Amino acid sequence: MLFWFIAIAVTAIACAALFYAAGSRAVNAGTPELDDANSHFRLVLAGIDADLAAGKLGEAEATAARGELAREILRLKSETGRVAGTGPAFGRTTLLAGLGGVAVLALGLYALLGNPDLPSQPLADRSDVAAQQIDIDAAIARIEAQLTANPDDLRGWTVIAPAYLEMGRYADAARAYRRMMELGEPTPDLQTNLAEALLLGAGDAGSDEAIALLRAAADADPSHAMSRLYLASVLTGQGHYDEAIPFWNAALALSTGDEPWLTAAQQGLAVAQNGGVAPANAQEAEMIGQMVGGLADRLAAQGGSVEEWTQLVRAYLVLGDTARAQAAYDDAVAAWPQAFDRGELDTLALGAGLTLNGATP
Repeated sequence: MLFWFIAIAVTAIACAALFYAAGSRAVNAGTPELDDANSHFRLVLAGIDADLAAGKLGEAEATAARGELAREILRLKSETGRVAGTGPAFGRTTLLAGLGGVAVLALGLYALLGNPDLPSQPLADRSDVAAQQIDIDAAIARIEAQLTANPDDLRGWTVIAPAYLEMGRYADAARAYRRMMELGEPTPDLQTNLAEALLLGAGDAGSDEAIALLRAAADADPSHAMSRLYLASVLTGQGHYDEAIPFWNAALALSTGDEPWLTAAQQGLAVAQNGGVAPANAQEAEMIGQMVGGLADRLAAQGGSVEEWTQLVRAYLVLGDTARAQAAYDDAVAAWPQAFDRGELDTLALGAGLTLNGATP
């Protein structure tokens, strides 16, 4: 309700100012009185612009106010002599009715279309998702036009291929990656990216070409982990577990211990080793234990982020090893002594019954 009181009050003040400004007063062109009137109009116009910028007036109200102000200025300039007294009653009545109509229309439209419950937001921080989407689409269209004119522009294909993939235009992404391979060298990365686009486009149907590309990428580079991960995943999904296991192991052997795909790869290996069935808790515990050991060693030797310490504490809790979880939590607190850095970690640890030792409030 407070919003509507303020909106009505601001609208009433604006209308009163315009009504006063439009009222006929004794002025004489070329005299100090006319200069005073012009100064008054400039102040009113500045006030309208200020109210519009501050959000006190909408675009429709501001446009109507400027129109009324412009008509009054033209009326005064058209008069060459002094005009005494009050203007015709019909003109002032019409103006009053018009201002009231504009106010009612503006408030009614806002009541229908507006949302006064939205929080205030600085203009510089506002983001328009629709405008951003238009900008992205326009950029893609420009690159496509350039590639139509110059289909041998390798840089253009390099830019647009991952954009197609992100947008879900898998057929276009595959076409772009093929063109990159034609213009340049069919590297393991390109072969894997093309295979990814083909697999995503094929869905459950699968793609023999994608599998062939992944095999070629893995054969070309013994240290290429992504091709092995995709190949292991596809083979596991097809039920070829014995063939998938070496690829899972090969990818894991290439890991340094902090890759985002590490846990998924370990779980995939466990599924393949268990004949396509998720492993029992004991097997899961063994797999998680192997992962935790590598992470714990690295954090002890090199340190790490709060998120990594949180991952370590959570893993120990999953394993039911409260003592090691407490020790890891103590080390994390020592590494990140400020409490505001450890929000998620403290919530996890204290919720699991661990003790906060040596922390800085």
